[in-house]
Amino acid sequence: MPTAIAIGAHPDDIEFRMAGTLLLLKQAGWKIHYWNLSAGNCGSVQSGPAETSRRRRAESRCAAKILGAHWHAPVSRDLEIVYTVPLVRRVAAVIRDVRPNIILTHPPVDYMEDHTATCRLIVTGAFAHGMPNFRSTPPMTTYSDDVTLYHCAPHGLCTPLGEPIHPPLFVNTTSVHGIKMEALAAHASQQHWLDQSQRMNSYLQAGEEDSVALGKTSRRFRHAEAWWQHAHMGFCRADSRPLQVALGPNIKQL
Repeated sequence: MPTAIAIGAHPDDIEFRMAGTLLLLKQAGWKIHYWNLSAGNCGSVQSGPAETSRRRRAESRCAAKILGAHWHAPVSRDLEIVYTVPLVRRVAAVIRDVRPNIILTHPPVDYMEDHTATCRLIVTGAFAHGMPNFRSTPPMTTYSDDVTLYHCAPHGLCTPLGEPIHPPLFVNTTSVHGIKMEALAAHASQQHWLDQSQRMNSYLQAGEEDSVALGKTSRRFRHAEAWWQHAHMGFCRADSRPLQVALGPNIKQL
């Protein structure tokens, strides 16, 4: 059975940008995994880091259960996701353990460093999936199968400098949108935090609006998620298009 893993920086990042695609892969017969690198310890102005981490851990486990995905424990903390060799080794271990054919993760450029650092860590960890001379922590057996990376749309649907994005690949998430929003709603603690920190008014409303906006950009779908496929060198065959093959009619390629 083919396997896909969605990897975000913080609890709720997967739900905002990747969960619809992950759900469609599950419906297509794929095993799916769910992993946030950070515990989300800074996501509150009302409780301390330990309590916040405990609550967000429980919320992310609940969200993964709603999605029907295998949940993986965080390995870092908010604003401490930094591109270092020890963290690359932790990331490589999870990738080797899961042995994914598809990895869904953040874009190389996003509005905050945790997202961009997560992307860099995942790219390197995936690149090392077949390199036995690179030691992972804990040690895991390497694998030589293709692994294809896909980068989601940045938050705000623009670059950090406000430049509009032009995704080449859209996935129709309309049929699974309700489940995706249910999983996002599991992160109830983020309503107050995002209202206070980013003036988002409602994080659920923001998730809905972004989904509709990407659907309009696709010029075909009601709700959509957008993707860029990473270059194949060192990861997979040049003609590898596993997401496009798996989701077929739910794909629009520009």
